[in-house]
Amino acid sequence: MKAALGFCLIFLTLHSPGVLSLSTHVAIVYPQDPVLRMGSNLTASCWVHPELGVHANSLFWTLNGHQLPSSLYRVLSPTNLSVTLAGLNASRQTSGDNLVCHNHKGHILAGSCLYVGMPPEKPVNLTCWSRNTKDLTCSWAPGGKGETNISTLYKLKYKLRWYGTEKECEDYSHTQPYSCSITQDLHLFTPYEIWVEASNRLGRATSDVIILDILDVVTTDPPSGVTVSRLGQLEDQLSVRWEAPPALKDFLFKAKYQIRYRLEESQDWKVMNDVGNQTSCRLAGLRPGTVYFVQVRCNPVGIYGSRKAGIWSEWSHPTAASTPHSERLMSCDSKSSGDSNSTLRRELKQFLGWVKKHAYGCSSMSMKLYDQWRVDMQKSPKTRNQVLQGDKS
Repeated sequence: MKAALGFCLIFLTLHSPGVLSLSTHVAIVYPQDPVLRMGSNLTASCWVHPELGVHANSLFWTLNGHQLPSSLYRVLSPTNLSVTLAGLNASRQTSGDNLVCHNHKGHILAGSCLYVGMPPEKPVNLTCWSRNTKDLTCSWAPGGKGETNISTLYKLKYKLRWYGTEKECEDYSHTQPYSCSITQDLHLFTPYEIWVEASNRLGRATSDVIILDILDVVTTDPPSGVTVSRLGQLEDQLSVRWEAPPALKDFLFKAKYQIRYRLEESQDWKVMNDVGNQTSCRLAGLRPGTVYFVQVRCNPVGIYGSRKAGIWSEWSHPTAASTPHSERLMSCDSKSSGDSNSTLRRELKQFLGWVKKHAYGCSSMSMKLYDQWRVDMQKSPKTRNQVLQGDKS
């Protein structure tokens, strides 16, 4: 707001020919820089010093450079001309709308900045999180339609619930307009009361107060060292491995992970929610000879015994790998190959259904026998029959 008013004064000083000094009141517009609610009316007057020898009926008004019709004017005295604006709309410029009084030659005599807007509404969607317990960051959204059209100040305030004094967050984000981080004098195991106050020259509003413990809103960095590799010649599977977030290596907690993957030519991700606290997993049922992108994220559950789940981290950078090409596609006998593939597909569907039922997705149970079974099944129909006969025995 101060910067905007300064702009108006500089504007008038540089564009007032024949005016010796604003302090001499050679010409002045009243009221100066009013703040008005949208829809209100304003009557402003331009007074000129008699020594100028300018009669009021020779003056005219402009708003943001556009001349206002004379039907809005009223001569109050030989040296005073008013203009009435009805049903004001929101300010079109962040520095305020320029209402300017001119002489008959178009020279600027004086002016005022109009700030037209609305008082703030109650801020909403106040949400907080802590990255590795090293800070407490909160974001919110303006209430209502979110735009007051005049300078509005938002303050994030907080205090320890039982014995703290009220403080204001100081580290406001330069990239996120409604965000602030508390980085000093943090307290664990103690609830915080946090709220947002919004104010401008037309009014003020306060958000609901939220109560939280930092340990209940911890998030962390994405898992590191994510690798994706083939599982021998199994054409429909990939192995995914990763490392726990290093920033939490000294914390007492049990991490929970999610994996998502997609085809190279697709933007649709498939999410695996049942990974648990492992740091490896295999993806099954994939398309042979296809490139897949894989990402992993972490949720630090129960840090220092907290009963609430943490907040999911960002996804790791995508890591790509391709599944092997299917050898069965190289068969020259289309009929026998088709029959073989149909039978194999049915058998694999049954086997994978059993694995899914008993292994719960990314289980750590041994699957060496299954891997060998799959590799042998891919060699030839003859070998497959031998394997099946061996299984029956």
